[in-house]
Amino acid sequence: MIETNVRKAAIIGCGFVGAASAFALMESGLFSEMVLIDADRDRAEGEALDISHGMPFAKPMNIYAGGYDDIADAAIVIVTAGAGQKPGETRLDLVKKNVAIFKSIIPEIKKRKYEGILLIVANPVDILTYAAAKLSGMPTNRVFGSGTVLDSARLKYQLGEHLGVDSRSVHAFILGEHGDSEIAAWSSVNISGVPLNRFCEMRGHFEHTKAMERIADDVKNSAYEIIKKKKATYYGIAMSVRRICEAIILDQKSVLPVSTVQQGMFGIKDVALSMPSIVGKHGVETQVPISLNGEETAALLQSANALKEVIATLDLEDEE
Repeated sequence: MIETNVRKAAIIGCGFVGAASAFALMESGLFSEMVLIDADRDRAEGEALDISHGMPFAKPMNIYAGGYDDIADAAIVIVTAGAGQKPGETRLDLVKKNVAIFKSIIPEIKKRKYEGILLIVANPVDILTYAAAKLSGMPTNRVFGSGTVLDSARLKYQLGEHLGVDSRSVHAFILGEHGDSEIAAWSSVNISGVPLNRFCEMRGHFEHTKAMERIADDVKNSAYEIIKKKKATYYGIAMSVRRICEAIILDQKSVLPVSTVQQGMFGIKDVALSMPSIVGKHGVETQVPISLNGEETAALLQSANALKEVIATLDLEDEE
């Protein structure tokens, strides 16, 4: 067994998201070694060189293009490879294309008897997290997706703007699918312990239902808006990747809504979706029980069923 190097990361896929994530991780100072892997070797080499040239302004790091043999001792392998989401295309439209790509990537990781954390970022992230868990055979605490970490950050940002308060003081989660069936868990939102509606009234806002609907829609549609304007989203997700890696490498035991294969909370099993989870050096330690009202619970079950219907169309069982 190859010993894991806690200061090493690998990124598979050097498109916009992979390159932005590599840059964010270089800036973080969490790693001293990073290998970039891409079907287009020149692309990986170009990204590695471009970032390397800024090393005199950053913390020392060996960043280079490599192959699957280079991932064996990485603490975290981040998979961003996949076809991008086009304007007008939902994340679930990407399923067939990207599952096919994963059927070439994940077996290569499995061959190396990889012992670190496998972080899935490519979309649709919940379906691909489930596929990665099945195809890799790795323990599900070590295979998880970026899930709704970015969506939850978008919700906190929007609420911060609405209330005129630091978004870091907002405690709120988007749960379920990273996509069209996502749920804003309004009943548990608070601003530094103050329930949302009370804080809204304190700031002069009284039309709670209308504001919640508008903000939830803005969060859900923000990726589509960005894609329409600039053809891709990558900075927000790159910062989310950095945040998840920080929780793992520094063993912070942070509560983050990552996408994991569910084991029965709310009766949901055998599907990957996002629930608040404690994330540390061993990956997902445990899920955090969150109180949801009846409407939110029903929406979460609906989200799980929508994802299960997609999973049922995939051929994952025969892969070895």
